[in-house]
Amino acid sequence: MSTTIRIHEFGASDVLRTEDRPTPEPNFGEVRIRVGAASVNPVDFKTRAGSYPRVGADDLPVTMGHDVAGLIDAVGEGVESFTRGARVYAMVDGGYAQHVVVSSGDVAAVPEGLSDAEAAAIPLAALTAWQGLIDHGGLEAGQRVLIHGGAGGVGHFAIQIAKARGAEVLTTASAGDASFLRELGADTVIDYKDQRFEDEAGEIDLVLDLIGGETQERSWAVLKSGGALVSTLQAPSEEKAREKDARVAVFLVEPDGTQLEEIGRLVTRGQLRPVVAETFPLERAAEAQDRLEAGHVRGKIVLTVA
Repeated sequence: MSTTIRIHEFGASDVLRTEDRPTPEPNFGEVRIRVGAASVNPVDFKTRAGSYPRVGADDLPVTMGHDVAGLIDAVGEGVESFTRGARVYAMVDGGYAQHVVVSSGDVAAVPEGLSDAEAAAIPLAALTAWQGLIDHGGLEAGQRVLIHGGAGGVGHFAIQIAKARGAEVLTTASAGDASFLRELGADTVIDYKDQRFEDEAGEIDLVLDLIGGETQERSWAVLKSGGALVSTLQAPSEEKAREKDARVAVFLVEPDGTQLEEIGRLVTRGQLRPVVAETFPLERAAEAQDRLEAGHVRGKIVLTVA
């Protein structure tokens, strides 16, 4: 049996249930991971509340979570890239569990020197940053990128990835996070409480919007003609895009083992490091979600799995 954290209805964190489920078996092309740690992301509490578009009432019950790191303890037929005992990490469905089964194509080896907690902090958030900046944003060396919400899970990876790609990095955050973000590579940190980013930034090639709402709308003022505005939250205005001759996108992250390997190489080269703000044991997943939902978390919150 495998301990899991599941929901049978939408609501506050008290709908999370600890349940023992049959240990899953890998099918063709899949591996099973004995989870050492699982990360907590905003999509988790949005799913729990019923506000995530990919999970509706007909999908319940579901096991929570989308990030894991641990050891492969079973390998399905047709898998040649991994063997039992390999330390791996992956973006998955149902990560709050002692065991998960995942396609081998979505898995990558944990970079040397990382703990399970550090590795589990990476997949969903770093893949979101990578896909937003590179796949959708087309980021190139020498460009100026503005990242809204730089201190959060996705933001702190986006700063490091953009810097590693040779970009000039500007970010909005609270004043208390300024030194932290400069250590990660941000060239300019704009205090969103006391400064208007429109007064501090201009001629931006790419805006990565992790905030939405008014922040996204105001971003048009700093985006250069022909630039790009990419959001994880809401579709940017097509009308404003035409006025600016800009490319726009809103996207949901997808698992990708090859990209995780690229991200792992950044870790190995010292160009990217996951920041774990707090850890909670798996059985305290509700508390961990409440902590993240309360806001102002620097980096990631991780569940440790016994």
